[in-house]
Amino acid sequence: MRNSGTQSLTIRTPEGIEFALPLAGPVSRMLALVVDLAVVMTIAQVAEQILAPLGFLGADFSEAIKVLAYFVISLVYMALAEWLWRGQTVGKRLLRLRVVDAGGLRLEPSQVIVRNLMRFVDALPALYLVGGMACLVNRHRQRLGDLAAGTVVTRAPRLSRPDLDRILGGKFNTLAETRHLAARLRHKISPELGAIALEALLRRGEIEPQARLALFGEMAGYFRGVVEYPAEVVEQLSDEQYVRNVVEVLFKEGASSQQHVTSSQ
Repeated sequence: MRNSGTQSLTIRTPEGIEFALPLAGPVSRMLALVVDLAVVMTIAQVAEQILAPLGFLGADFSEAIKVLAYFVISLVYMALAEWLWRGQTVGKRLLRLRVVDAGGLRLEPSQVIVRNLMRFVDALPALYLVGGMACLVNRHRQRLGDLAAGTVVTRAPRLSRPDLDRILGGKFNTLAETRHLAARLRHKISPELGAIALEALLRRGEIEPQARLALFGEMAGYFRGVVEYPAEVVEQLSDEQYVRNVVEVLFKEGASSQQHVTSSQ
């Protein structure tokens, strides 16, 4: 993995193939944070009404409970949203941002927890000054929480529907026919991973034969691990055809699969 300038993070596979992920800048991240803080404040106001009866215990105690409730709500909301929405919160969805593993791997729960626990350090002394300064001086635009968790925040590009007929050659797709497993694929595979697989197919003619076999073997192995299909469905598929079929499931025009494209917009 290396950085190619200040705008994108380049992930290099063992086969020497490079894929670039556009990085989110401090301004877009701050705008997303403002939206998320508004969500947190709204939830906190509801919690304040629920906790109002505790006021009889004294003003100081009541204020301490409110402050504690705000921090708990903030942490739980940010961490839970990023895990359930695969690296996104309400603000990140609106700004088309996503938290991803810095090495291109799947985001783990521990990474989500660490980067959000460090959020309170990044917020010091006020207005996320520490985190903002870290983003400005770091080549991968990472705040302290990202550095500790090994994550980066990317901008999700707008993806137009690819020419699937040119890529797939009109071949029958056994993965798409197993509809409930195809739906699971669309749910579990992020738009960024789908875009990388699509780019690999579009650039397959540029890749040396041995590297091409290794690359699609690695991708197919990952996709097979995400959703396990019955042996009779996949046993005749080569690694490259498996990746082609996955890309068709992710990008094929239709109400269900268009959701995958829209989620990255």
